[in-house]
Amino acid sequence: MRHVLPVLTVVAVIVAIWYAAAIWLNAQWALDTAARQDRTLGAAELVLDTWSQEKPKLPAPHQVVTELWQTTVEKNVTSKRSLVYHAWVTLSATLLGFGMGTALGFALAVGIVYIRVMDMSVMPWVIASQTIPILAIAPMIIVVLNAMGLSGLLPKAMISMYLSFFPVVVGMVKGLRSPSRMMRDQMRTWNATRGQEFLRLRLPMSMPYLFASLKIAMAASLVGAIVGELPTGAVAGLGARLLAGSYYGQTIQIWSALFMAAAVAAAAVGLIGIVQRATLKRMGMG
Repeated sequence: MRHVLPVLTVVAVIVAIWYAAAIWLNAQWALDTAARQDRTLGAAELVLDTWSQEKPKLPAPHQVVTELWQTTVEKNVTSKRSLVYHAWVTLSATLLGFGMGTALGFALAVGIVYIRVMDMSVMPWVIASQTIPILAIAPMIIVVLNAMGLSGLLPKAMISMYLSFFPVVVGMVKGLRSPSRMMRDQMRTWNATRGQEFLRLRLPMSMPYLFASLKIAMAASLVGAIVGELPTGAVAGLGARLLAGSYYGQTIQIWSALFMAAAVAAAAVGLIGIVQRATLKRMGMG
């Protein structure tokens, strides 16, 4: 209970601020509407109006929760109006991009650690690649892949990979270099090959760094998948829901899609955390 109470307190404060902000941002519309209808709103009526508008500037928390309930529990998961369906479309691209980004990041990290030329040449380019805004490069990736006849899931996965490989590279380079010089010298006294040193020393020592990087990479991969859906005019996916909501001023739809994206990211990162605890415990690091 001691651990739950602080969390609940913070949540309650956030919700209270959110409700107050909804009143502040939506009040002008309510007052203007009442003035056009030649009527006056009391304080209670004003508050209730700001929390129940169809297209508010800022939806109240209960409006977002209601929308989430209606588009997840009350809709068939195969329905195009189901957030579960749209979340799966985005998650499929996220997982593919995450897998490719992890594989690329791991391979680059091993090369950077063991090949000095790659350390001097590739690492600066890896860092420089992240200075390019993803909103600028995403349309270019999509256009190039479409010209090659590749569309659908792969372009979004490529954008996810672009965002997710970087934390894996940085984390794994740090992890693979974490064994002290004394540890490496000890391996040499046992006549260990570079492969044995990698498998029995460097790789096990890098596991905490790897899992920390994977959590960041997963969140970045989801962002990449959503961004990849925006310039394509996608009709499915959380990015498509955000785009449709912005076109038609459906702010409640936008916020519900954002919360669903946050829930998907939290679930994916939580799953990585479970695998991390099990793996490190088995290795005697838990």
